[in-house]
Amino acid sequence: MNRRVRQKVAKKSKEKVELPSNPEIGDAGLCPDSNEDVDWTSLPDDTVIQLFSCLNYRDRASLSSTCKTWRVLGLSSCLWISLDLRAHKCDPGMAVSLASRCVNLQKIRFRGAESADAIIHLQARNLREISGDYCRKITDATLSMIVARHEALETLQLGPDFCEKVSSDAIKAIAFCCPKLKKLRLSGLRDVSADVINALAKHCPNLIDIGFLDCLKVDEAALGNVVSVHFLSVAGTSNMKWGVVSHLWHKLPKLIGLDVSRTDIDPSAVSRLLSLSPSLKVLCAMNCPVLEEDSTFSVNKYKGKLLLALFNDIFKGLASLFADTTKMGKNVLLEWRNLKTKDKNVNEIMNWLEWILSHTLLRTAESNPQGLDVFWLKLGAPILLSLMQSSQEEVQERAATGLATFVVIDDENASIDCGRAEAVMRDGGIRLLLNLAKSWREGLQSEAAKAIANLSVNANVAKAVAEEGGIEILAGLARSMNRLVAEEAAGGLWNLSVGEEHKGAIAEAGGVKALVDLIFKWSSGSDGVLERAAGALANLAADDKCSMEVALAGGVHALVMLARNCKFEGVQEQAARALANLAAHGDSNSNNAAVGQEAGALEALVQLTRSLHEGVRQEAAGALWNLSFDDRNREAIAAAGGVEALVALAQSCANASPGLQERAAGALWGLSVSEANSIAIGQEGGVAPLIALARSEAEDVHETAAGALWNLAFNPGNALRIVEEGGVPALVDLCSSSVSKMARFMAALALAYMFDGRMDEFALIGTSTESISKSVNLDGARRMALKHIEAFVLTFTDQQAFATAAASSAPAALAQVTERARIQEAGHLRCRCLSVSCTNIGAEIGRFVAMLRNPSSILKACAAFALLQFTIPGGRHALHHASLMQSAGAARVLRAAAAAATAPLEAKIFARIVLRNLEFHHIESSI
Repeated sequence: MNRRVRQKVAKKSKEKVELPSNPEIGDAGLCPDSNEDVDWTSLPDDTVIQLFSCLNYRDRASLSSTCKTWRVLGLSSCLWISLDLRAHKCDPGMAVSLASRCVNLQKIRFRGAESADAIIHLQARNLREISGDYCRKITDATLSMIVARHEALETLQLGPDFCEKVSSDAIKAIAFCCPKLKKLRLSGLRDVSADVINALAKHCPNLIDIGFLDCLKVDEAALGNVVSVHFLSVAGTSNMKWGVVSHLWHKLPKLIGLDVSRTDIDPSAVSRLLSLSPSLKVLCAMNCPVLEEDSTFSVNKYKGKLLLALFNDIFKGLASLFADTTKMGKNVLLEWRNLKTKDKNVNEIMNWLEWILSHTLLRTAESNPQGLDVFWLKLGAPILLSLMQSSQEEVQERAATGLATFVVIDDENASIDCGRAEAVMRDGGIRLLLNLAKSWREGLQSEAAKAIANLSVNANVAKAVAEEGGIEILAGLARSMNRLVAEEAAGGLWNLSVGEEHKGAIAEAGGVKALVDLIFKWSSGSDGVLERAAGALANLAADDKCSMEVALAGGVHALVMLARNCKFEGVQEQAARALANLAAHGDSNSNNAAVGQEAGALEALVQLTRSLHEGVRQEAAGALWNLSFDDRNREAIAAAGGVEALVALAQSCANASPGLQERAAGALWGLSVSEANSIAIGQEGGVAPLIALARSEAEDVHETAAGALWNLAFNPGNALRIVEEGGVPALVDLCSSSVSKMARFMAALALAYMFDGRMDEFALIGTSTESISKSVNLDGARRMALKHIEAFVLTFTDQQAFATAAASSAPAALAQVTERARIQEAGHLRCRCLSVSCTNIGAEIGRFVAMLRNPSSILKACAAFALLQFTIPGGRHALHHASLMQSAGAARVLRAAAAAATAPLEAKIFARIVLRNLEFHHIESSI
């Protein structure tokens, strides 16, 4: 199968309260070890504020409503310095309700145009930092309004997705309205004109960090006028005139760091910038093809300058920024963070480099260019893991997203690069990701869970995740009120549940109930959550024990609700697959009947077989196939229009995948167990498409198509239809050449039913009273069929063993014949469509017993051979079949066949073996 990115100070009276600042730590023990009741309202105010600081704003507001004291504390300005709205739909109404708390708000993160429109209603006039993503629909009017209301703004970041509707006019408004601006990073602009850049240079004298990333056009000459800039990034920007850049930008007096990654910069421009700029310390040129293709380019001649590129050792380069590099190596970023005495200038460079590297590696992973496998294994993965330990939350998130992205080869088919995934595991990445997932910051939880989910497609990584306690962590995150967190956690459980060894652990961790609850919690407008939850439940439902857990947790109702109401094809597919797996356990539990009895379940699945999406049709047909094992379900499916729908599906899937063909034929096989349904399938036109499917090249399709034709063939009207539609050559071909023993067996039985004599009289009337029957040569078809039935039976015989068995009734001789004649689990597969219903299997056995009396010696041998398959000791339902035969008086007929002088040797020996098997099962049942 689917798997897809601060220190606070509170004042209470005159006390100073230091609040948590480490984003990696989210599992500190806040609860006492004692089991005694705790009066939480008696906690000191500073402790309550610390607790509140570890909650998102929604949970904080909920707790604040519990009592008057906590309500006052919940309004403390220190708790509302930063606000992350990305996981929530923030409209003007919500913003107004939060406004009273946001008087001292300094930092906000949002997602999407609607949330951007709502920002002004927070009335946070002291806002210093705004960061937004999913900004494709943000307009000039919205952005201009935001900056006009927040003159104190110092940082504005929009990206990494493209700001397609933002023009130079809005950027000019930023310049005029935000004189204190220090950092401006915008992605995907169409045109950054000279007027705009000059306005920024004139009106924003403190602007030291500029990023115009992935833009179509930026005026290079005008950027040379921004003399205040320390750090400049044009990564991914096209149409750059590198000659202009190399002649002007080296004159920027304060330029320390320059990022030209993912551009077509040439070696001469790089050389000129490094050699002529006196202030430039770092030039980042990652994934620059023109530069990398020049094998003569050397970075060693630029002393005191650092060039970061794919062809040099990035860790060694970063270490060169420090005086003591002896102990750094791949731990350079960690060593820098742990330095007791830090150089302010180096600190500034390193913080910028962390942001640049996290952005560049993520973008590179998204584009997945060829030829970078060695880089990712040796440097890329270790860099991302090191960046996950950054003190910058945004860098941590982007690094985790980078890990989630760079392992993916084919997102649609959930394929990952196993080498990359295991490199992350070897370098301790699983523990780092799980620590981030335990953070109280929801953005980190979401991205870490996404990375864990993607990496867990690899079985070895999945095992490591489970051993490190990842299943419990993901099950906990699946209960989050944050939709993004819950979605990624459900994705992680989906991938982990592929492994049989993890299913039980997921259930024990409460994962089943968490997944079912997700469906009810996000029942509309959250397709990603629903698809992942349903997919995980589908995997879990394949396990007998877990399927019961799913049913007990309300999973049947939840999944049927999705099948009935959800319009998203991915959700429909997984919901149908889950229902199919729930119904697949036969007589081992009651889920099959429970699904069928759930209101609207069968009607919804029948409707889904008409979907335009092949995967939905396939899983819906599979569910109906499994559900048709139950007698009541079988008739209810037919009443819901299942015969017509499945015949239409079979008619339309000639060029479909083998999986869809197998399930379409299988569902008709299941329905055709009922005589009424069998007749209806024939009258609806189901014979011709089943014959076409019998000619499929796929073994599984052979079996289901042959099984359906076997059931249909017992009705003489359908038998004649099969002959008329050219089914005899198709069945003969299956009987003689299919690689599947089961397909050959059922094709032979279908032919036997067709030519046991009952069709002859019916052929005089025809298959329809409304039209003349097609002209067919029944005698020729009969001769062809009987010839191949005989050949089929003989392939399971050994003349020497038969001669020995004929001369002696010794158990060893009969056992040798039995082993030669065994068709693997024939009885089991037959019972898959007949369920364990005494009526159905009894009727089938009665047909073969009656065939023992047929004048055709070939059909007698075939009937005895078939009865042998149902009674071989050790078969799943052999004891039950033997009991039915005893009740039907088969022993008398079998003895007559075994003793008949005119019966063929095969029929005699097989009859004797069946009698011996009946005796064995009689003794077994009496013990």
